[in-house]
Parts: sequence; C-alpha cells; structure tokens
Amino acid sequence: MLFYFYITSKRKLKQFSLITIIAFFTACLVYIQAPKTFSTFSTNKGPMAIYKGDASQKNVSLTFDISWGDENVLKVLDVLRNQKITNATFFLSASWAERHPEIVETIVKQGHEIGTLGYRYKSYTQLTPVEMQRDLNNSAEVFNRLGVKDVKLFRPPNGEYNKEVIKLAARNNLSVIHWSVNTEDWRNPGTNKIVKSVENNTDPGDIILLHASDSALQTPKALPLIWSYLKEEGYKNITVSQMISNTKTNIKIVK
Repeated sequence: MLFYFYITSKRKLKQFSLITIIAFFTACLVYIQAPKTFSTFSTNKGPMAIYKGDASQKNVSLTFDISWGDENVLKVLDVLRNQKITNATFFLSASWAERHPEIVETIVKQGHEIGTLGYRYKSYTQLTPVEMQRDLNNSAEVFNRLGVKDVKLFRPPNGEYNKEVIKLAARNNLSVIHWSVNTEDWRNPGTNKIVKSVENNTDPGDIILLHASDSALQTPKALPLIWSYLKEEGYKNITVSQMISNTKTNIKIVK
C-alpha cells in the first residue's frame, strides 16, 4: 500500500513538474512575441528609442503615411505646394509606390523626403524574421527601381514593432521612426479635432503623424489650418532626417 502510494505520488510529481516547465516556456514565448511599441533610432550603442527631436529648437516634422488610394494624396500635395512646404516626410508602402510611380515622382519633385512602410503594409510583429527581411528587400527593390535612392527611414505598419523588428531595421541600416503627436486623422474625427490635436499637443522637436491615404478624408482641409497655427507659433518644418540628425534627440535604450 505504501509502495503504491509512493509510485502514484512520484508520477504525479513528474506530471506536475512537466506541466510547470511547459507553462514556463509558453509564458516566455508569449512574452517574447507580445507586441511592444517603441520609437527607435540605431546608434553605435545599439538600438535606441527616439520619439522627437531637439526640444531646444522650434522645429517640427510633418509626416504622412500612405498605403492605399490615389486621390487624397494629390490633394495633400496641392496644399503643401500652396503653403510652400517643400520638406515634409512621406512614408510609403512600397506596394503602393509600385502602383503609383507618377505620384512618387511628384512627391520627390516637390522636394519631400521619402521613407518606407515596408512592402506589403502588414504588421511586422506578425511576421517571422525571414518574412520581415523579404518584405524590406522587396521595398528596397521597388524604391531603387523608381529612382528613389538611399531610403533610410522605416516606419513599421500600424506603428507596431518589438525588439526583433528594431534589430532587423538596424541590420538594414534603417532608422525606425515613430511619432510624438498623433492626430488620428485617419479616423475622420472632424477637421477641428485634427487641428486641435496639433494645437494642444505640439512642442518643439515633435514628429507629427498625418495620413495621405484615401481614408483620411479630412486631412487636406485640416492641413492649412495646422500650418497656419504652427507658423504663428514660430515653428519651422524640417524633414525627419534633419530632425534625428541632431545629437540632442530624446532617446530610450530598448532592452
């Protein structure tokens, strides 16, 4: 009887230990794969986070994401031209750029900077390292074919990325760019709310997120009002590359 109890207890102990080990590794795997959003900048110290530029200078960077549509972006470009803004930064899905080479050419001719959203515009946290690298390779091939050389800025789709995405970007000599002011213009909350999001939240060095896809219907109307406010407050618009080249950028080391 005692022998039977010992065997049974030993078996239960082994089962419990096995379950505990499996649970531990499962938890580790979930933690590793869980999306963590960081704004990053790669330096010789390793992957670092950047969410805005030098706060001692009254500069901002207007940035526009585009992943689909061909009507709204033309309206945005018209507004920028009329407002004499020639140094915005456009983050383009390479698959979109591939389908609209003439618009890409217009963006470049107007003096704006181009960054990439990758090729397929799919969250990198859902891709394997091989799939991420393939997507970045496809993106680079498209921009090279379109004559857009030395694209060094990468904004992960939906702003979703983790440490592995940061490391991969660094290996590809890309700076991962996030934002410090989110207008949420893609939600079409109303022109006034889009403008107020800038007026109420903008400080020197901010990177402002806007959209030029066809979903952001109110952005062309909000943009002149946004720029009017920024000018009145003494702000100057500069490209993201100019913004992050300053040594006084606000950074976080991503561990």
